[in-house]
Amino acid sequence: MSDDQLRPSDEVLAALIVSLREELVASSSALRVALDRIAELEARLAKNSRNSSKPPSSDGLAKPAPKSLRRGSGRKPGGQGGHPGSTLSQVAAPDLAIAHEPAGCGDCGASLRGRPITRIERRQSFDIPPVRVRVTEHQLIERQCRCGVRTTGGAPAGVTAPVQYGPRVTAIVVFLYVGQFLSKKRTAQALAELFATPISAGTVATMTRRSAEGLDGFCDLVRGRLHDAPVVNFDESGLRVAGTLQWVHSASTDKYALLTVHPKRGVTAMNAAGVLPGFTGVAVHDAWAPYDTYTDAVHALCNAHVLRELQAVTDLAPAGTWCWADQAADALIALNILVSDTITAGHTAADPTLLATQIGYFTAAVAIGQAETSTRTSTLMKKHNALARRLHHRRDDYLRFTHDFRVPFDNNGAEREIRMVKLRQKVSGCLRTHTGAEQFCAIRSYLATAAKHSTQFFQALVMLAEGNPWMPAPE
Repeated sequence: MSDDQLRPSDEVLAALIVSLREELVASSSALRVALDRIAELEARLAKNSRNSSKPPSSDGLAKPAPKSLRRGSGRKPGGQGGHPGSTLSQVAAPDLAIAHEPAGCGDCGASLRGRPITRIERRQSFDIPPVRVRVTEHQLIERQCRCGVRTTGGAPAGVTAPVQYGPRVTAIVVFLYVGQFLSKKRTAQALAELFATPISAGTVATMTRRSAEGLDGFCDLVRGRLHDAPVVNFDESGLRVAGTLQWVHSASTDKYALLTVHPKRGVTAMNAAGVLPGFTGVAVHDAWAPYDTYTDAVHALCNAHVLRELQAVTDLAPAGTWCWADQAADALIALNILVSDTITAGHTAADPTLLATQIGYFTAAVAIGQAETSTRTSTLMKKHNALARRLHHRRDDYLRFTHDFRVPFDNNGAEREIRMVKLRQKVSGCLRTHTGAEQFCAIRSYLATAAKHSTQFFQALVMLAEGNPWMPAPE
């Protein structure tokens, strides 16, 4: 057979070329999808507490190197000159003084009884004596009058049963359970071992419930004060309750804190908390969309959140290359420093030239970010483009702190209150019931607000157990 006969026809070759071209197109498309998916998975693996909202505990043992927004002060670590300190010092009038006489002369061994005292070296030991619960019996005397009527003496306020625990025991229980995040069982064990007062986990629950029930008026007052405040920080975070995911919502200022828990995360829960509906001040929060449904409020977005988002973009950029996210983050940090220095100096407005320069850097970086990511079709690039577009469209909300000094750079104030709830979950696990979670949040709101007014936890809890809860002064 000749070579011409073995050679395929032009029609066969053309069909083969078409088939190969289709396979090449399909393979290229599949490769593109695979590369996008790989990039997305690599970005997910690269997430940590520094470039996302993941908690530091999720970083494991290989934690990323810390990167703080704080500047070095130039001072040495530790207490500074003039700081009062809290070093243990001797007191002038000790509760007990014990004299330790020498047994005899250290040289010849002769008795030193009656010999003159030449020096006294004072050493003081600070300790807590054994503590036991003191039982006070209230005898309600009944006497009969000449007219035949018998009258019984009244019991002191709060003494309502033949046997009961006093307000300080209740305050200690709630302090350990809610204030220090011990479980009911460990709280009962602590009372038994520290004060020789055995109580049950059920008693811990009962004391907590009664304490929370006494806070309805307090929570309503704080809710009203927050609703009328000029600037309020808001945040929310998940909490395991009764084996399901529920949501803790935080609203706080430098004077007040309110924590609520709800099965929902969005508007339904925010309405139930009762602060945002009708709120007309500045609401500081992250970029989660449900907050923007409250149109009566002025909105300020949290820059700590967006700095983590920008860091995630930077982490995925090729090493040694310029990245728009770097410039945007540097500008935000510089603006925060500028505003902080301005406030420290006692001025009411930042230097307009310095302010305009850094805002210009930020705006230019965001514009470049939009342009660089607008034509990319991968899921990751779409996410980066969405970030750049959000920074562009909501620039005023992100930069509101630069001209309204009441507005903080971030909403860490609200996150700080939620952090205590997350710590409770980490130490003692989830809360067993929704009612228990509500009680926990009410008492944490009470303690956090009292602390903001320089009132100690235990003092506030004793007042609560006595039926006269601490209340913030009228404004």
